Formats: sequence, structure tokens, C-alpha cells
Amino acid sequence: MATLPGSILGIDFGTSNSAASLQTADSSGARLIPLDGQGATIMPTALFFNTEDRTTHYGRDAMHQYLDGAEGRLMRSLKSLLGSTLLQDKTSVHDTLVSYQDIIGMFMRHIAVQVRSALHGEMPERVVLGRPVHFVDDDPARDRMAEEALGRAAADAGFTQVTFQFEPIAAALDYEQRMAGESLVLVVDVGGGTSDFTVVRLGPGRREAADRSGDVLATTGVHIGGTDFDRRLNLEQVMGYLGFRHIGPRGREVPSRVFFDLSTWHLIQWQYAQKSVREAQQLRSDYADLQLHDRLMTVLNERWGHRLANAVEQAKIGASRSDATATIALDWLERELTAAVTPDDLARHLDGLLRQVAGCAVACVGAAGLRQQDIGAIYLTGGSSALRPLREVLAQALPGVPQVEGDLFGGVATGLAYSRG
Repeated sequence: MATLPGSILGIDFGTSNSAASLQTADSSGARLIPLDGQGATIMPTALFFNTEDRTTHYGRDAMHQYLDGAEGRLMRSLKSLLGSTLLQDKTSVHDTLVSYQDIIGMFMRHIAVQVRSALHGEMPERVVLGRPVHFVDDDPARDRMAEEALGRAAADAGFTQVTFQFEPIAAALDYEQRMAGESLVLVVDVGGGTSDFTVVRLGPGRREAADRSGDVLATTGVHIGGTDFDRRLNLEQVMGYLGFRHIGPRGREVPSRVFFDLSTWHLIQWQYAQKSVREAQQLRSDYADLQLHDRLMTVLNERWGHRLANAVEQAKIGASRSDATATIALDWLERELTAAVTPDDLARHLDGLLRQVAGCAVACVGAAGLRQQDIGAIYLTGGSSALRPLREVLAQALPGVPQVEGDLFGGVATGLAYSRG
């Protein structure tokens, strides 16, 4: 297959969204490549297997198929499976058993098809894949396995000369393209599954250096991201309508595992299995209010868990952007049923998680041997960095340091294309 000489493709395979950016030998900068319908450059990391016509759908099309009620299976947050023992487990897709590693490979092949179309049949000479500072916290062996699994998916998709770069360093390289002077910058990359940080010396005079390792003063990361925020809000604001923390006739709480799994994007699909549905049905005697159990079983039998999680995610975004109450319409589950997320809910329920994220950011500054006053700017990227309560907690942890918003969804992919690693 023909390759485009001197070209570098950066791929940001994200927990919630993915993007790809290309830099060619004769271009002045990197450009995002359309991956989704109607020229969209940011694609939800989602697949939908339509069981009616045995077709496979990706990105926004996958989400629309599911939310419009097509029969089939939705899969999201696949990146969360990297480094997990679940990665080699098999599931039925169009009557064939395939592993979750294979499903990640399918998604990567879809990206390859879009890239080849954008390059008029050619492929990039080099590919730089983004990776979090830690795929798996405190387990180097599983972390290596995760990187190898992602690299294997890229190779199976037809990409060659595949290397890796830390996602916060890639974001820093993107920011550097717009800087007029030199500065020490703390990059905060809060994505769907992880929060990653780097302290790096940036400036226009450093862009052309082949080796930037001396400019990277520290990197840290924690396995907390947007899907964890969604999970907490789902549990606190919605799962009570299905029986979470409900006290049954014997004075005990309904067993909670089903609610935790039903609130976790990459575990939702397992709740639709016959064994899981049967176990949930057996919880009926633990309920004093049987209407709550009826709602739980409707969600499982109709496979509406992803729909519920999506509604919570959109409410989180809405409450943060508007600084006002966001309503969660649940009338598709039960007539006139609603929930809500307020700005106070965001701050209260997410406080512990956000303080862990901010603590990791402060630790990164300390690991670089710097004081907070040495940092010229906090550069924010990753979709979850837009959360208002996160920015407020960061401002408390690093007072007086200006916060600069980057391209929240495309910045990492663009920076990967600038990587010379």
C-alpha cells in the first residue's frame, strides 16, 4: 500500500471521543482529519452492532442508532478495557465470538479507512498514538500490556512505524504552536478515563528541536476522568429511582452492585446478559417499593442502560455550561419521571474526585522541582477539563496561575502529529 512520504498521523484514541491529525512534509501545520459523518473531526468512541440487518456503525452513527431504538448492542469506553483482564474475553457479534481486543481493532480499522480516504488512497508514513501517563495505576506490567494491545490494534489496521507519546505532552506541543514567548506550562489533560499532567518548558524557539526530553520536567497521572464523574452523578441523582440505597422489607439496603455496574460506561453491556438480568430479577424480594424494581428491570430488559448514562452525561455538561439546573427527562422509562443535576450537585458529588485530580496536578509541579509561582500558565485540554467545578478546584490549588483553554477535543491529536518521538 502506498504511503505519503514524510507524513505523520497523530491518533488520539480516547475513552469518550477520538480524533486524528495529519502533518505532511510540505504543510505548515497539522490538520484534523474528518472521521465522522458530515465532515466531523471528533468522533465518539462508540460502536453499535445492529442485530436487525447485521451492520456495524461507528461514532455519531452508532449513538444515533442506539438512541433511536434500533435493535442491537452499543459499546463505549473501550479504552477503559486496555490493561484489563476483560480484554481477551469474547462476546457474540453478528453470531461470531470476538474478543474485546478485536472490537478495538475494528474501531481502529474504521479510523484507517477514513484516513485513507482523506489521503486519496495513501497511508501515513508514521503514526504516533496517544497514551495516558498511566493506563493502569501502580501496575507497570498491566500498563505495558495496555500499550502493546493498542499498538497491536493499530498495526492490524494497517498503520506502520507506530510509536507512542504521552497525551499531555502532545497537548503541550499543540499549545506551543501559538506561543509568542518561552514559559513553563502545566498541561492538564482531563479526558473520559484519565487525568494526566505534565510540566514542560515551551516556546517558539524550541519547536524545531529533535529531542524535547529535556524540556519535559515532570509527568503525573491518575485514573480518574469524565466517565468517573458520570458514574458518581448517575448513582447520586438517578439510580435511586431504580432502588439504589433503597431499604427493603427486612431493613436492609438492596444489594448495590447492579447500580454501580449500570452506572459505569464500559460495564453496562454486561448487565444485559441473561445471567445478570436473572440476578437482578431475584432482587425483587429485597424491595419494599416494587415500582423501583419494575424500573430497574425495564432498563435491563429494554437495554436502556446506555441511554440512561448518556442522559446523565448530557445533564452534567448542561449544568456546567449554563451554571443552572439541567433536567434529565426519564419519561421514556416512566411517564412524567424526571431527575435533575444542579451546579451544587456537581460541586458536592464530584468534590472528592476533583480534589484528587487537582492534587495530582500540584504533585506534578512539585515533581518538577518548582513552586506554583514558577508556572506561567495552566493549559487545559480534554473534554472533561471544561467542567466549571474542576476549574474552580484547580484555581484553589494553584491560585494566581492563569488558566488557558485549548482545543478540548482535538488538541491532543494535533499535538501528536507534531511529535518527533
